[in-house]
This record gives sequence, structure tokens and C-alpha cells, in this order.
Amino acid sequence: MNAALATPNLAEVNAQLGRYAPELVRWALGLGQRAIVTTNFRPFEAVILHMVTRVQPDVPVVWMDNGYNTEATYRFADEVTRQLKLNLQIYLPRRSRAHREALEGPAPALDDPRHAAFTEEVKLEPFARALRETAPKVWFTALRATDTAVRAAMEPVSINPDGLIKVAPLLHWSSKDLYEYCQAHGLPNNFDYVDPTKAEDNRECGLHIEH
Repeated sequence: MNAALATPNLAEVNAQLGRYAPELVRWALGLGQRAIVTTNFRPFEAVILHMVTRVQPDVPVVWMDNGYNTEATYRFADEVTRQLKLNLQIYLPRRSRAHREALEGPAPALDDPRHAAFTEEVKLEPFARALRETAPKVWFTALRATDTAVRAAMEPVSINPDGLIKVAPLLHWSSKDLYEYCQAHGLPNNFDYVDPTKAEDNRECGLHIEH
């Protein structure tokens, strides 16, 4: 698989399809490899979920529910799942939020030395477990170049060191593009979203650095 998708081919795919999200989705699913979509149900997540499931309705949708989402985010997740009939697969931390907080208190702040361990427990370990159990070859993500400096340097299609083909069809989309897509397709949205592992909008939690 990797040999067939060597760097020259990826460069060609990125050049030709990198700014054409629906076409890029069809290309990636056309590889005939097991695919997943990850979501955190943040603003505009319905776009990537709709775009991929239009081509493959039963694609596994992986959600690492850290237990710290807002009530609005949980309602949004339920609404999108029902509307798009998602094959949602939820991965939870080994400990519940109540268990963790009973022993260690609220989620640690960024400058707390415990923050890295917190991120590992509620996000990175569940994602590693999801990868082991779903064993994908293609990973769709809603990353956008405007999110962080790390993401701005990414290509729409890349291959991770472990051979996973990472596809970010919306990498070059603006918020206006995403809003118009939601309007055109009658998709719900959610702006009441927080991620305690990032704490700041322009900060990486580590997941997209490790993978």
C-alpha cells in the first residue's frame, strides 16, 4: 500500500485534489482500504461527517469522548448521529470523569505539571486504543490550516510513520465555506464547545503531532 502511495503520487494528489474536498474524499475511499472518520463534535464537524458518509454511509465514526464536553456538544453529537445515521463508535477514558476527579480534582490547567498525563488519559490513550481496534488504513480528519501553526504546515493527504493515510479534506476551507455547506445541506452546528486538553484554540493537544 505504501509503495503505491509514494511521495510523488501524494504530491500529485495534493496538487490536483487538495482544494477539492468532495473529490478528495471520493479518491481516498476509492482506495478500497478500511477507513475511519474521527470527530470531536466541535463547530462545523457535521461537514466532514456528511461529506464522508455520503460516499460511504457505514464508515466508522470514532469519537474520543473525554467526559468534559458541554451539554450542547452532547446534544449536538446525538442530533448529528441521528440525522446522518452515523456508525458512531465512542471511546472513553479508562476512568470516568467522576472517578478521576474524586482522586485528583478538576482538569488541570495548562501550566500544571499534571496536564500532560491528563491529556494522555482522556484523549491520547483512547485514540491509540481506537486505532488498534478499528485498524484503519485511511483516517479522515476535519483539521483546518487556520487552527494552529502545526496544521498550517500540513498537506491535505499525508502518510504517517505507521503507514496510516491521513486525509484532511477541509484543510483549506474557511469558516464561511463550512457555514455555507451546513446551510446548503441542512446540517446542525455547535459553538458551545471546549477541549480541556487544548485549553487554548491555537494549541495542539498532541494527537496530531503523534499521529
